[in-house]
Amino acid sequence: MIMELKLFLAGCVLFTIAMLMLAIKKLFKTPSSQKLFKSIYLWIDTGWSALMLASFIMFFFIQAFKIPSGSMRETFLEGDHLFANKFIYGFHVPFTNSGKRYAALENIKRGDIVVFQCPPEALPISERESGTKKDYIKRCVAVAGDVVEIKDKKLYINNIRVEEAYATFSDHMVFQKFNLFNTQREYQDAWEKGKFISVPTSFVRDNFGPIIVPKKHYMMMGDNRDFSFDSRFWGPLPDKYIKGKALFLYWPVKRWRII
Repeated sequence: MIMELKLFLAGCVLFTIAMLMLAIKKLFKTPSSQKLFKSIYLWIDTGWSALMLASFIMFFFIQAFKIPSGSMRETFLEGDHLFANKFIYGFHVPFTNSGKRYAALENIKRGDIVVFQCPPEALPISERESGTKKDYIKRCVAVAGDVVEIKDKKLYINNIRVEEAYATFSDHMVFQKFNLFNTQREYQDAWEKGKFISVPTSFVRDNFGPIIVPKKHYMMMGDNRDFSFDSRFWGPLPDKYIKGKALFLYWPVKRWRII
């Protein structure tokens, strides 16, 4: 939302300048000054309308996104640029934190590649305290009510193994299962609160769960499973952080494709 807000504010500034120019238009009486005034005014008038339109489109329909890390290899590579469809999952009410979305064309499904705002639990303490906001992109592997378990790097949803042609594993080592808590309830509660970010990666990466994805939450994982900081560690993703669905990879040109 930050970029959209910046474009909107820039458009407001140019609109104000355009209105002020109209107010003093009569002061330009000579043909040369009128010609200069008209030229400048047309640029400013075009500028504010273009910025307003761009902010509207980016807020409600399309968002440009750059892949920041290798967590989605080989589906996406670091530096890839793509567009995300922001309206397919419905519209968020602007400037509210309710998380409600309206007029959704479809619900988030397992397998969808989703752009979302990084939840606070996934941020370093310094960034969390400073109010830093980042966007992540991961694949939705489970929705509310699903039972998720990972056994020796193999994903099981509702006790059924999921065949994932897109998942890659760069590390041949398989970390064994660790009993982190005395009861399943303690394990579930700790996961939901994002406490697994403080335990060694080896305790969670290859053997995880079982857990149940809470209501109005999703489990997100990177396709590069051995090197992805995802829901295994920072917990389930609340629906309110969803921004859109990956739509089209437009850069680099040789990798153009509909996602």
